[in-house]
Amino acid sequence: MKCDSNCSYLESKENILRRLKKIEGQVKGIQRMIEEEKYCVDILVQIAAVRAALNKVGLIVFEDHTRGCVAQAMDTEKRDEKISELVDVIFKFIK
Repeated sequence: MKCDSNCSYLESKENILRRLKKIEGQVKGIQRMIEEEKYCVDILVQIAAVRAALNKVGLIVFEDHTRGCVAQAMDTEKRDEKISELVDVIFKFIK
């Protein structure tokens, strides 16, 4: 499903893209560390940093979705559908 013009994360789009580019750079750095046979602990620390950064991006999108799409649906017949969708995405996100 594609986001329409009312999509709630669009206001955060530049922030999200900036964060994702930084994460991409971190992942490339981890690849370089593996190629250069760096110390395992240092690699694990960088992997943890990437996970934390990716979780932050997910939380930004999640919050924007909840405050936008879900909040808008509360006064419509799609209320139950959006709540079910939100619960499903929470379970996927926390796995």
